[in-house]
Amino acid sequence: MDYDTPLFFHVMQYAAAADRDVIDLVSGGPDWEPPTALREGLREYADAEPAEFQYPPSDGLRALREEVAARRGVDVDRVVITNGAGEANYLAMAGALERDAGSEILLTDPVYPYYPGKARMLGYDATLVPVAEDGGLDVAAMREAANEETAAILINSPNNPTGAVYGADTMRAMVDLADDHDALLISDEVYDHYDFSGRFESALSFESDHAVVTNSYSKSMAVTGLRVGYGIFPHHLADAARTRHMLVNVTGARPSQAAVLRALRETGPEYYEASRDLLRERIDAFTDALDVAGAEYVVPEGAFYVFARFEGFPGTLSNVERLVDEAGVACMPGDTFGSYDEWVRFALVSPRAEEAARRLADYDGF
Repeated sequence: MDYDTPLFFHVMQYAAAADRDVIDLVSGGPDWEPPTALREGLREYADAEPAEFQYPPSDGLRALREEVAARRGVDVDRVVITNGAGEANYLAMAGALERDAGSEILLTDPVYPYYPGKARMLGYDATLVPVAEDGGLDVAAMREAANEETAAILINSPNNPTGAVYGADTMRAMVDLADDHDALLISDEVYDHYDFSGRFESALSFESDHAVVTNSYSKSMAVTGLRVGYGIFPHHLADAARTRHMLVNVTGARPSQAAVLRALRETGPEYYEASRDLLRERIDAFTDALDVAGAEYVVPEGAFYVFARFEGFPGTLSNVERLVDEAGVACMPGDTFGSYDEWVRFALVSPRAEEAARRLADYDGF
């Protein structure tokens, strides 16, 4: 796996340069509307006083941190507002390594590629632990892999790319595993609003000084460009996370945080349910088309990706480019996500997702 090469951008650029119409199912940027209150908040902010365009507190607007803390049932001093969940994961990974409790990080295989990329940047020894056949976390395999050098365990539920959702038993086991090995569990819960199974459980449900929860409004509010996320750190790691955040970023963007705060206060559950309904329809239509195409796939319990395999059509970059050229569908090669070089990932965040499904069903290159 070459994490120095941004394959997401390579595939998107290849698709954009194609001499035919291509449906982009590469990256996870939602195509649906953000909350109305968020748009209104941004419009009103444009007329704010000059002082409102200056640096906010480095760890985030106090009111936003309080809102997050209240919703997650934690002390506000544990909350750091970050530039998306990506930065929150970085802060947690760095904090785990700085404890001098080992140099290894456990990751699932398949894995969101930015996790091992950050791990290598920070100097970790990354160990990829295969998931179960249904795409869920293999608790026994994670236990077997953990050792005295394990400094961090990073998990993601609902999962990118498999769509697996980790229930209470699995999350409890991961919290216990971190406690038992003096490791830091980093639970990336950025897709928590896209749980179709009803089984999602947050790591915050279990008391532990060895757990960090990261999240973002990029996916849940369909605003990947606003870059508002957060980390919830144990008290003994929160100050170090604030310091690193300040040194790397100085602070975040005040207008983005203010708009997200307004949306949190004024957006009801029906907004999120409408997004889930849309995705359920897309997943059903897409997997029906995959059945016609004879594909094997993991039925997603959450998030908005479908991880699939076509017999005799390995998920290599060259085959992904073939799909662009011959079927007019762009997706991600499986080896981007670990050792799954027979698989490809489709992000169902396009109004043309069902059309893409029909193109795949009609494609005779599989």
